[in-house]
Amino acid sequence: MGDGTKCAYSPQCGGELVGCPRYHAPTPHLPPTANATRAQTVNRSTLPSSLTVREDEVLFTAMRAQGAGGQNVNKVSSAVHLRFEIATSSLPEEVKARLRALHDQRITEDGVVIIKAQSHRTQTANRIDALARLQELVDSVAAAPKRRRPTRPTLASRQRRLQGKALRAGIKQRRGRVGGGDGLDG
Repeated sequence: MGDGTKCAYSPQCGGELVGCPRYHAPTPHLPPTANATRAQTVNRSTLPSSLTVREDEVLFTAMRAQGAGGQNVNKVSSAVHLRFEIATSSLPEEVKARLRALHDQRITEDGVVIIKAQSHRTQTANRIDALARLQELVDSVAAAPKRRRPTRPTLASRQRRLQGKALRAGIKQRRGRVGGGDGLDG
C-alpha cells in the first residue's frame, strides 16, 4: 500500500501489508485498521459483558489444526488451546461457583476451562475466537438465575380438573359388562 502499515501476520517480516515480499504473502492479512500484531489484545467493546475475562488470566498454546486444509494445516500452528483456571481468576465467587456447577464438557473436574479454536486460518483470529467463546461462557453464568416462586392452582382450574376426572370415571364405569350375569360366559 505504501502507507507504512506493516504486515500483521508476522512481526519479524517488516514487509508492507499488501504485496508482502515474504513467504507468507498468499495468506490473508488483517485489515490495516486493525493495527494487529501477534500479541494483539481483543477489542473489549465488541464483547457485551459487565464481567470481562482478563487476558493475563488466560493461557494460550498454539498447535497445528486438524482436518482438511492441505499444506497450510500441516505446517502452520494456527489452532489455539485456551486454558482458564476458574479458582485463580478474578471473577466474583458466586460466578465462579455457577461456572464450576455447569455441566459443560469444556470444564474439567479441576475447574479448568479448555477451549480449542481452529476454525480460522490465522492464529490471531483463533485467539480472538477462543476468547470470545470463553467470554460467552462467563456471560451465561454472570447473571444469577431467577428463583422460582411456587404458585397455587386457581379455584377454577381445580374445579375443571375435578369435572374432567368425574367425566373420565363415568366413561370407564360404563365400560363394564352388559347385564347382571353370574360372571360365567356360557
